[in-house]
Amino acid sequence: MKVLQKTQTIVRYQNDKGKVFYGVVEGDEILQLSSNFTEIANNELKYDGIKLKYSDVKVLEPVAPSKVINFGWTYAEHARETGGKANLKEPFMFLKPASSLIPNEEDIILPSSDLTKQVEMEGEVALIIGKRGKNIKEEEALDYVFGCTIFNDVTARDLTKTDPQFTRGKGFDTFGPLGPWVVTGLDPTNLRIVTTLNGKIVQDGNTNQMSLSIPFLISWVSQIMTLEPGDVLATGSPSGSCPMKAGDVVTVEVENIGKLCNYVL
Repeated sequence: MKVLQKTQTIVRYQNDKGKVFYGVVEGDEILQLSSNFTEIANNELKYDGIKLKYSDVKVLEPVAPSKVINFGWTYAEHARETGGKANLKEPFMFLKPASSLIPNEEDIILPSSDLTKQVEMEGEVALIIGKRGKNIKEEEALDYVFGCTIFNDVTARDLTKTDPQFTRGKGFDTFGPLGPWVVTGLDPTNLRIVTTLNGKIVQDGNTNQMSLSIPFLISWVSQIMTLEPGDVLATGSPSGSCPMKAGDVVTVEVENIGKLCNYVL
């Protein structure tokens, strides 16, 4: 059995027989693991001796979370552009259903125009929780992070502006692109986020611009709900969110992680 190195890339995928595995990405290959996520997060990497070409598997969302926790308006400029205000004392929090999640290179399906007429992207860094935690101390919060991935908080902006809470505007199927993998050993407090729409940069920010610190967010939410291995914490979006239409291609790139690309239908 091997243990996680300081920085490794962990992918979740389906093989040609329909079975789901985790694996370690090395170049264009995947070293298949027999470990489940909890074992991996505990440094128990059980290689089963199988190597696969990355291009030969169906990449899935990198985890199957018990909950997807989102923090809104953590960047002051994005809060202003969407009609909110960054709070320096506590975050604005909402949940997305697991049914909203899709992996890299899958389609974002726009709802009928009878339901929403303004769907926007929000590129974000997402944290993947590695161990169960409740009432976590802020100074210990990063110890609960297994790794980082990329999230696109797709939003029906017209609905979040009219509804008293964000569930409807954030919760449509396919409104949660996540992936393509999890990278361990990164400092989530200083990562650049660049979102492009059809190749044009529309968002360019860094997690060091957040109005509330990531350790604070982890500690704060753990006072409310127990964090479980595999849970997703989306840390919020920098400014530049803008509408998408059918035929668009949205790519969110985070330094030291990679690119999350999805197509709009």
